[in-house]
Amino acid sequence: MSREPSPTRAWVLHPDLMPSDARRAPAYALQEAVALASALPGLEVAGSDIVRLPNPRPATLFGPGKVDELGALIEAQEVELVLVDGPLTPVQQRNLERAWKVKILDRTGLILEIFSDRARTREGVLQVEMAALSYQRTRLVRAWTHLERQRGGLGFVGGPGETQIEADRRAIDEQLVRLRRQLDKVVRTRDLHRAARARVPFPIVALVGYTNAGKSTLFNHVTGAEVLAKDMLFATLDPTMRAIELPRGGPKVILSDTVGFISALPTQLVAAFRATLEEVLSADLIVHVRDIADPETEAQAEDVNEILTSLGVQQDTPQIEVWNKADLLSEEAAAALRAQADRREDVHVTSAVTGEGIAPLLDDIAARVSESVQDQTLHLPHSDGRRRAWLFEQGVVQAEHQDEDGVRLDVRWSDRQQKRFRDL
Repeated sequence: MSREPSPTRAWVLHPDLMPSDARRAPAYALQEAVALASALPGLEVAGSDIVRLPNPRPATLFGPGKVDELGALIEAQEVELVLVDGPLTPVQQRNLERAWKVKILDRTGLILEIFSDRARTREGVLQVEMAALSYQRTRLVRAWTHLERQRGGLGFVGGPGETQIEADRRAIDEQLVRLRRQLDKVVRTRDLHRAARARVPFPIVALVGYTNAGKSTLFNHVTGAEVLAKDMLFATLDPTMRAIELPRGGPKVILSDTVGFISALPTQLVAAFRATLEEVLSADLIVHVRDIADPETEAQAEDVNEILTSLGVQQDTPQIEVWNKADLLSEEAAAALRAQADRREDVHVTSAVTGEGIAPLLDDIAARVSESVQDQTLHLPHSDGRRRAWLFEQGVVQAEHQDEDGVRLDVRWSDRQQKRFRDL
């Protein structure tokens, strides 16, 4: 008779660098790190600590006395895995593992583990594998092979397994090349789908936001879909798109639910998921969903805006802010928030759980994506057949005239179609 393996006991450490220019107070940063650890199945968070760090050590990050103190705590608590909420160099990771005789995982490794557990689509799986291999490639100094494998995933938590941490660089490079080829095929398919959507005159509305801000709950409320929505960081990973009719005779739009962002998102993941997040780049309207009940909501919003900028989202792309989870606030706080939002044209206070504020939000979306049509004359060289064909596919050409240098086209089109044309 088989029985479930016991969960891995983990301890979370948040190094508090002093002086610190971090946006978040150490207590909130530790709370987020514990939530990240709790999002990984098979882990039991036995405890957590903030470690003041005036002078980070190149060899072990922590000073000798603190290493010994933490080692005694880890042994007393029978901890099997230590999660360090920050970056660790390969040397620091190896030395701490030797000193504490447990597995060590830094923030990047933990987020990669979560993503590997959440990815469902072929593209998502390939992207996570590529990000994990790029991360492992820098970790070949590690040699911790005597722990038995405890569970599936990428192999960071469970010890040696399918993805050998001690594999040589050449093997990893060969695997990366192979994965990149497979991902290119998937990305080409996504590009074809995106091109097909571009031919359909439906505006694209992208939901973005910090992880666990309530994007998927809002998406489900509006579309009637059944995307996984839980009070958990990175509950959903793969993007979902649905076509919906906006109420009261509004236009039909495509609503896109994207992966949630997080502070200090590993660069490997930003690069790997660029193809997925390109849906945001082509959006006609970005809806930034914020967990307004979170004490760190302002810092989270800054993180989201930084990632959007790094992805290349244009400053002129229209945006709406949705202050979500108003149902978690006191009546006084919610009333003050609504009064503040009433003074801004681009903010809506909502509760995706109760439905508060959803109707005005949808009306605003409809108003912003409803397009004015204007007449214009374009001149294209004879060699620019692709853009000429696109204009005819869109049905915007009213008349065409040939001359020596090319063709003159009289078009009647919307602002969105003009933007699409410029992006071709």
